[in-house]
Amino acid sequence: MVNRRDDIARNHSATHLLHAALREVLGEHVQQKGSLVDGERLRFDFSHLDPLEDEEVATIESIVNERIRENSEVKTEQLTYDDAIARGALALFGEKYGDDVRVLSMAGDFSVELCGGTHTARTGDIGLLRVVSESGIAAGIRRIEAVTGRGALARLDIIERQLDAVAEVVRGSREELADKVKLLAESNRRLEKEVRSLRSRSARSESADLAAGVIEVEGIKVLSTRVEDDSEAVMALFDGLRERLGNCVVVLGYLDKGKVALVCGVSKELTSRLKAGDLVRHIGSQVGARGGGRDDMAKAGGGDKPEALDGALGSAAAWVAEQL
Repeated sequence: MVNRRDDIARNHSATHLLHAALREVLGEHVQQKGSLVDGERLRFDFSHLDPLEDEEVATIESIVNERIRENSEVKTEQLTYDDAIARGALALFGEKYGDDVRVLSMAGDFSVELCGGTHTARTGDIGLLRVVSESGIAAGIRRIEAVTGRGALARLDIIERQLDAVAEVVRGSREELADKVKLLAESNRRLEKEVRSLRSRSARSESADLAAGVIEVEGIKVLSTRVEDDSEAVMALFDGLRERLGNCVVVLGYLDKGKVALVCGVSKELTSRLKAGDLVRHIGSQVGARGGGRDDMAKAGGGDKPEALDGALGSAAAWVAEQL
């Protein structure tokens, strides 16, 4: 119980230093808009329009820790409200105060606020502050979450373990991590480029094979077939077929995580008579897939009748004939 009370006091005192540091770095427009202090962490809400830059967060954290290392006395005194405000003490907007108030001063005049809560005796008792996150919670309101004391040390320990784990994976020391990860990222980008190139070549080859299955309906090339690819490969194949066939209607059906998915294309020269959205809905209705799109391209997904896919795709040519 004593440790928890001490942890709460550390976090509470840290919010005062954090408030002062925010005002020093961001400007005096910063005002406290809410806070939460418990034994595990602190949360501080404040007025500010823009997200904080990483450098700003680092500077704020550094200022707070510098004040902590100074280990100055946390002073309290009872003053009248008017005298406290005249001395520059910050009061919470909207808070009701009596005639006499408790003024808390930390690091000299660095932080002077009206506060009746529990605090550390000296700033050094806070130990250390580490910012965990900075985010927006409403228009013009930002939030910082942080840990202090034992919580900050525990967070550092987690980070140290994570660094060691990553170092083991990349087979390097901590000092080499940045360079190792950079090399891995560059290698990954090269491999992704190679994969895209291979998929493109594969799609061109597959499109040549599939083109043999084209049916002509009143001079219009119609290709409606099932393919065994993932969505990215299907789209590469789809684009290749449309380019190869020219004046055409193309429908590809495939399974995406066990659900039927469809992509349908109609050459723009034909969209006055044939709409891709209408065709994809016609086929989709037979396999439980829903969707839509533009006149020249449409998609459907979520189909729960994969057993009906081949028959549904086979109805495309008859549908085209009915529309002409």
